[in-house]
Amino acid sequence: MPIPTPSLCWLAALVVFLIVEGVTVGLVSIWFAAGSLVALLVSLAVDNIWVQFAVFFVVSAVCLLALRPLRQKYLKKDYQPTNADRAVGSIGVVTEPIDNLNATGAVQLEGKVWTARSVDGSLIPVDAKVKVERIEGVKVLVRPVQSIAAGQDMSQT
Repeated sequence: MPIPTPSLCWLAALVVFLIVEGVTVGLVSIWFAAGSLVALLVSLAVDNIWVQFAVFFVVSAVCLLALRPLRQKYLKKDYQPTNADRAVGSIGVVTEPIDNLNATGAVQLEGKVWTARSVDGSLIPVDAKVKVERIEGVKVLVRPVQSIAAGQDMSQT
C-alpha cells in the first residue's frame, strides 16, 4: 500500500525542521517539527488536508507558547551583567545641556560622566536631575525626574 502524498509532505517537513534545528542548536524550529509530526500522524487517519494544516498550526503554536519561556529561562545563561547595567534606573545630574537635535548632553552618574540623550526629545538644562531609562551603545537615555513625578501624581488622582 503506497504512502499518501500528504503524509510524505509532512514527513519531509518534519525532516527539514529537524535539520534546521540541528544546524541552529537554539530551539528555533523544534515547535514546527512537533507540529509536523502530529500532522503526519493525523494524515494517516484523516484525508482532509485542511484538518492536517489546522493540527499543524495548533500544535506548533501550543508548543511555541508553552516551551519558549522555558527556552528563554534555561538557554540564555551566557548573559553577564556589566557595570553599565547598574546605571539603568539610577538618578543623575545633568552636567551639559541635553539637546538631541544638536547631539549634546552629559550626565554624571555615580561619579562618572556619561553621554546622554533625552528619551522624549525634550531639552534638559544643566543641574537638572534625571533618571536613566535605558542604555544604547555608550549613551544613557534619560527622563527628567520632575516629569516622572508629575506622571505618577496624575496617575494617582
